[in-house]
Amino acid sequence: MRELIARDLADSAVAILSSDRRFATAYNATLQEANMAIACAGYRITAKFGHHRISLESAARVLGKSAESITDYFETCRRKRNQIDYMQSHVASDTEANEIVARANEFYKLVESWIAKNHPKLVK
Repeated sequence: MRELIARDLADSAVAILSSDRRFATAYNATLQEANMAIACAGYRITAKFGHHRISLESAARVLGKSAESITDYFETCRRKRNQIDYMQSHVASDTEANEIVARANEFYKLVESWIAKNHPKLVK
């Protein structure tokens, strides 16, 4: 999972990509980060309707209070990502893309810190 996250974080930082693609790619990194925390806690989210929302909610529960505001932010981003991937183009602004890229990197640090504290054998 860490390799997928690293790839998506790196790709989301590529300035020549559209804001929509950077936004969606950073969101995908976030979803993998959430799923990594959930897996480390011994759980797995199955691919069913609403699994992105459930992953974000579950990550907030697993990671604790410190993750609630950032997972709430990503819940808002989830809806925008759906528009980008399924309905229309030119949805995300450069500012929104830059923000989600920064927040995805911040969330990754939070997840890795939580893993180091709670599951040190799983540290890379």
